[in-house]
Amino acid sequence: VGMLNRMRPALPQEVHDTTRHGSIAVFHTNGFRGQRRSGSGGHWTNDLPEADARRVFNQCREYLTQNGWDFDAQKTKVLMLTHKVLANEQGYPSFDKVFPYPDLFLKKEDPYIKFFSERLEPACRAFENKKFGEMFAVLGETSPRMSSPSDKKRWATTMEQIIELRKTGTIGDVLDLIIASVIPSLPDDVIKRERDAAGWEHPLDDATPELIGRTRGLRAVRYAEMIALNTFLEGHSPFSTKHGVKGEEYENVLVVLGRGWNKYDFDACLKLAANPHRLPANRIEFYERNRNLFYVCCSRPRERLALLFTQQLSPEASQLLNAWFGHENVYDVGMGTFPQTA
Repeated sequence: VGMLNRMRPALPQEVHDTTRHGSIAVFHTNGFRGQRRSGSGGHWTNDLPEADARRVFNQCREYLTQNGWDFDAQKTKVLMLTHKVLANEQGYPSFDKVFPYPDLFLKKEDPYIKFFSERLEPACRAFENKKFGEMFAVLGETSPRMSSPSDKKRWATTMEQIIELRKTGTIGDVLDLIIASVIPSLPDDVIKRERDAAGWEHPLDDATPELIGRTRGLRAVRYAEMIALNTFLEGHSPFSTKHGVKGEEYENVLVVLGRGWNKYDFDACLKLAANPHRLPANRIEFYERNRNLFYVCCSRPRERLALLFTQQLSPEASQLLNAWFGHENVYDVGMGTFPQTA
């Protein structure tokens, strides 16, 4: 609470439970001695290479676990800026490549994702738990019903095959099995997409239509990535983007701050925050957008907050972090060395 009041003195906060003692820690990577990222339109400039960022993140998570953090999704959130980083960490990186924008799969706007997430995955879970009434309820009225022992056997065989194929095959493999067995029924819009993608022939001078390319690309993705995505969509993951937690609170919050999007650069924001009354007119919108998101992230935990900066910080940004968080709570882990105690 003291840190939040130093950060935004115009928004004073009060401690509601004086018996609870929280902790804050800021980890930065300025001591990293390798070559940092560049290029990609400047979006990743001065961030750690992807492999090094993942290594430091895993080390940070292990360190926090050893110091009392429970990374159960109900107790801890790991906030990341861009969904691309989140998708890589969660195990479904192909969706960002297949879909032109993430809302198509994050908000289940694409009918394939909606079918898998809202019908097939719950149906498989219900079948495995022998809750057959629940299975038919989530599959809907269009799926064929069991009216004889042979129907029951066919359903059982097909569902067992689908459940196993989900673990080893592609999305296309699972769809082909469903189409061949007619169990369960596919939505009409998925059937149409399947028919269009299968029947479209590439003229020599024409580009592949976006929807055809998306359908074919999606079919090639391993279904295990869909299972990982669904875990995230159902809220069983400790990970989230920073934009998805406004208004929510968690016992512990780890915020990973790096590059990856031209709208956000927290080093630049912190440099501006050092002299907020001298903001250039053309930087006010950028500063307020970054500051507000940074504050939202830092105000989500009830007990423990940790920040991990994978981008390089300027002297001005480092000095401000020391002032806000206390120099005794700021650590350079660029060489992989974490403090002895949290």
